[in-house]
Amino acid sequence: MAPKAKKSGSKKKKITKADRLKQIQEEEEKRQKEEEEARVKYEKEEMERLEIQRIENEKLRKLEAKDLERRNEELEELYLLEACFPEAEKLKRDDRFLSQWKHYIQCDGTPDPSIAQEINTFITLWKEETNETLEEVIEKSKLVLNLIEKLKLILLETPPYDLQGKNIIQYQGSILELQELLHLKFNRATEILLRQASTLADLDSGNMEKVIRDENVTLYIWANLKKNPRHRSIRFSETQTGFEIPRILATSDIALRLLHTHYDHVTPLSPVLTPSQEHISVVTDFVKEEAKSVQAAVSKDLQEENKQQENESNSIHEEETKTEEQGDVKEQMCPVQEEPETTKYEMEMKLLSETVSAAQELLLENAFEKPDFLEEDEVDLCQFTTLGGVYHLDILELPPQCKPMKGWIIVEILKEGLQKYTYPPETTEDLETENVFPPIEVMLEVHENVIFFENPMVARWDAEGKHWKTDGISNVSYKSKERLITFNLETFCPVTLIQDAHINMPYQSWELIPLDVNKVLLTVTTVFTELQIQIKENLCMLASIKVNNKKHSSILEEKWMTPVSFIIALKKAGLNIFPTGHSHLYVVINHKHPSVEVKAYRQIALLSSAFAFCWSKWNTACDSKKVIFQVREHLLKEEPIQNPNWTLLMFSGDRAQSLKINESSDAFSEVLKEETEFHSTLYHMVKDFASQEAMREVRHSNCQFVDSVCHMLLSTRLLSYS
Repeated sequence: MAPKAKKSGSKKKKITKADRLKQIQEEEEKRQKEEEEARVKYEKEEMERLEIQRIENEKLRKLEAKDLERRNEELEELYLLEACFPEAEKLKRDDRFLSQWKHYIQCDGTPDPSIAQEINTFITLWKEETNETLEEVIEKSKLVLNLIEKLKLILLETPPYDLQGKNIIQYQGSILELQELLHLKFNRATEILLRQASTLADLDSGNMEKVIRDENVTLYIWANLKKNPRHRSIRFSETQTGFEIPRILATSDIALRLLHTHYDHVTPLSPVLTPSQEHISVVTDFVKEEAKSVQAAVSKDLQEENKQQENESNSIHEEETKTEEQGDVKEQMCPVQEEPETTKYEMEMKLLSETVSAAQELLLENAFEKPDFLEEDEVDLCQFTTLGGVYHLDILELPPQCKPMKGWIIVEILKEGLQKYTYPPETTEDLETENVFPPIEVMLEVHENVIFFENPMVARWDAEGKHWKTDGISNVSYKSKERLITFNLETFCPVTLIQDAHINMPYQSWELIPLDVNKVLLTVTTVFTELQIQIKENLCMLASIKVNNKKHSSILEEKWMTPVSFIIALKKAGLNIFPTGHSHLYVVINHKHPSVEVKAYRQIALLSSAFAFCWSKWNTACDSKKVIFQVREHLLKEEPIQNPNWTLLMFSGDRAQSLKINESSDAFSEVLKEETEFHSTLYHMVKDFASQEAMREVRHSNCQFVDSVCHMLLSTRLLSYS
């Protein structure tokens, strides 16, 4: 057996209990020392932090105190600058009166639609005119449509507080009468044409076909004279418009009419924006208070003046009798009854200023809930909008044809006039309706001046319920390149194409840049389009439009219009970037308090002649009582800058401040930018870093220009919908 190997190395020394206690004690002392050092360090850092915070708070307190100290002064200066809004409204009123006067002295025979007597006389006289051809009706329709547009503009352009209820009823009543009469005239003219269908028959088919094109209407008429059961496919020459009719119609005495009105006289009129009783009482109270204060001030000034005159008179005429003195006083007191012209003007402008402010706030009022009275398949006109006009589809009974006899033309005139052919008939006598009376295939050309960002939907007019519905329509297909829509319709009736009214909301970004003296460019970018709008004085123009990043031509380009007319035109073209009171119920928005928005838009408009503004991503990070956007000075003489430095401003309506963060910062913070102060207005905020030339440009801005920019900002609501 081999011997045991010796263990290499010596044995480890055994740690005694005393050593272990000593080691534990050392570790405890070390831990306590580290904790003490950490505590001291923390306390030191905390003291430093608190000191820094105290200094910052003290600094903020001083800045806030400074802001409060000069608040009244800044607000007074802003009030003087914002006098441009009532001044612009006064100019608009003067323009309306001047327009009425020019129309009066022109004496061209056309009525003033705002005067009930004139428009009623026009309607009565036109009703009495008979035997008008389609060409004559179409020509007269231009005047009628112009009168309707004028009435609609009066309702939209007149401030709500200046519109009386009886006037609204009068104007809307006149609009409806003109619309109904115009359609009646088209029906009568169609009847006159169809009486002559046999004389206008096509040599090849033996049927009559006629197409009349105009800037406001396109009329397609087909009369079935041959009643050939094989002739079921109808295509109007040089168009893509047509029908596929069932056999029963191909063998009937009928005429098909498609009256495409490029306007919409079917949809009920939109309610006129009117202030609530609460708003009216606020404005009324303000007017009363202003009247009292102005009257008191005037009386006080005049009484002091009279007292001074009386004292002077007494010193000069001490020897005059008491009766003469009383007579003098009476004569001297007479001027108290007269108000100086300047004071009258000031009071008028104050009243106008309050009216304009209230009207601007009314534009931003939001509805509380969606309409809850919709029927099944009914189109919600708060969510959708009709585009491209209305296609009036009618199957008509062919009237008796005129016959030549011994040099005379004899025609039987039916007392009941033009009659519609009922399809499918109300009683089918146990016939299989689907087989005998199948849906009619309709092919329509989409209006060339309308933009659809998605495939349009088709809606039919329900005459009984007085609304648009989507039932009774099937097999809808749309060819965007050919701008042709095809669908099956169970029965002929007015149809229209609809699109989501909020398809371009919310916006992705926006920018407002000065172009020239009293001229700016507003760019609004959405998911589908980029719109560039120029604004100068009291006019707006569509400068350019891109659809899916490609240049798109529009009939509206290079056409200057008033802001209200411009907004109407853009909506009709499918370029809707103008939210309504219900829009927030259909779009996820960055809600901002209306009073903050109004103040922001007014002050941005004031500065727009010398400063550029644009969207900020941080606007969604702050609460609803604050708005955030970027601003920079932009003088026309300067060369364009590749990467301009923008200042980030936060505004709460009562306070403006420059933020320390910028667009590329990682996190949101409301910390004030170094070496900047609080101000009560945006005007005084930008004044801190702006040049004297820029501020001079602002002070000399045209009042109509500022008002137009403000109206466009209020109408687009960029701060809430982007």
